[in-house]
Amino acid sequence: MSASRLSQIVGISGLLALSACASQPREINNVCAVFDQRDGWVTNWRSDATKAERRYGVPVPILMATLRKESGFRSNARPARSKLFGVIPWKRPSSAYGYSQALDGTWDQYRRESGNFTARRTSFGDAVDFVGWYHARSARTNGVALNDAYGLYLNYYFGWAGYARGEWRSNAAMQRYARETATMAERYAAQLRQCS
Repeated sequence: MSASRLSQIVGISGLLALSACASQPREINNVCAVFDQRDGWVTNWRSDATKAERRYGVPVPILMATLRKESGFRSNARPARSKLFGVIPWKRPSSAYGYSQALDGTWDQYRRESGNFTARRTSFGDAVDFVGWYHARSARTNGVALNDAYGLYLNYYFGWAGYARGEWRSNAAMQRYARETATMAERYAAQLRQCS
């Protein structure tokens, strides 16, 4: 095999590996399957989640359940555009983007406070670190326990000030989302005990 042909094969293989990392995992309701699909030589989601847990004290199942609820583990997730006159794609309701659905301003705050100045919302490692940072800040700001997935998710959605004002108390839909996230975190925890 010629050197140029070998170079082409290596290049194509590399592109395929990177595109596989950017795609959404197929099985997102089983954290073991998610990790199995994303733990390789290019990326290692289990390692990234474990690092965030060690750094911030937020359990891996809660980190993963938050990302699962926010984006379904899609790197380029963002809110749907509103429609002008019911048909023309228009503005998005917020700047939420990436795995974590972090808003522009909150992401900038995270980069400043964490020192992770090159962080990207489309990077799983950066996104899971962001979620850990955000949840740890929720614990400090609003007294929510680091293992309280329900309270942490309500902080995540309403923001620290919105949670403190109790905006979540009159929003049954968001309370339901927070319960679903907490249930997913419990399921992920049980699954991790089986696959670890």
